[in-house]
Amino acid sequence: MTRPTHDRDPSADPSPAELDGDPTGRARARLVTRRSLLVAAGAAVVIGAGGVAASAAGVIPGRSFVERKLGLVGAAGEIPDLAPGPAATGTFLSAARRGADTGWTISYPPGSSVGDRLPVIVSLHGYGGDHRTSFGDRLGLDRFQAQAVSQGTAGFAVASVDGGDAYWHPRVSGEDPRGMLVEEFLPLLADQGLDTSRLGLLGWSMGAFGALLLASDLGPARVAAVGAMSVALWPTADRAASGAFDDADDFARNDLLDPSRARALGTVAARIDCGTADAFCPNNRRLVDTVTPRPTGVFTSGAHDMAYWRRVVPDQLAFLGARLG
Repeated sequence: MTRPTHDRDPSADPSPAELDGDPTGRARARLVTRRSLLVAAGAAVVIGAGGVAASAAGVIPGRSFVERKLGLVGAAGEIPDLAPGPAATGTFLSAARRGADTGWTISYPPGSSVGDRLPVIVSLHGYGGDHRTSFGDRLGLDRFQAQAVSQGTAGFAVASVDGGDAYWHPRVSGEDPRGMLVEEFLPLLADQGLDTSRLGLLGWSMGAFGALLLASDLGPARVAAVGAMSVALWPTADRAASGAFDDADDFARNDLLDPSRARALGTVAARIDCGTADAFCPNNRRLVDTVTPRPTGVFTSGAHDMAYWRRVVPDQLAFLGARLG
């Protein structure tokens, strides 16, 4: 059986086969034909509001696939037209990443200076991304950061670093992006003057998985809050994207849905948002229902793309900034 593959573009809307996020995703990707899609579209037209309501309630099989094809993804989020604050950037050779030249960026809020002692949100990029993907015309965190501070959130820095595509956990190859974060990047941030005693963590897709994983490892003593958008999350090892885990044992060690991992995650303030047209949505809902206390966040119209992440990131930053402040 063919394993699902990853996104070629981290901002692209993946196919159901790439995401495979619900119990029938792989079979649906093979079996849904143009005819069945037209039937689904026709049903929505004929039934009208009732058909859309049924999809919103999750009672139509293949809901996420149908919602994407029918365009039920909501309005695209827009990066604020605000000047960002100052930024610092650099590279280091990461021993944890087997000597990889590893880039990083720190964005400071307007009115601050590079080197100011501020709390920090560490942003973990998705598959195919790097430290630059968090900022500028991609996700635009530097502009959303400026917006949050202008609206009264206490000042904070946002930092991002290259993590590769190893799903933010140690791999049999020796690649260890999680070790890089804890043993190399956090000390680098402290050397830059930032307060790393208690962090905010933020991520989308693969990065959301990594942020929640790291939060469950470090616990509330080091993590003030974690925000996750559209967590790349599979129910079993055999359904995971090719390369996301080394084997079934690696999957089990890093399974966010495992009861012990969920209990650890429940000790950290968490927000999880996911679009209902995202094939990862069913397992994101399952995760929210598994963690106690229940994470905050919403499930609303949206796909697995930058348009959705830009729409929900203001709420994510408000959540994180309030707890850092």
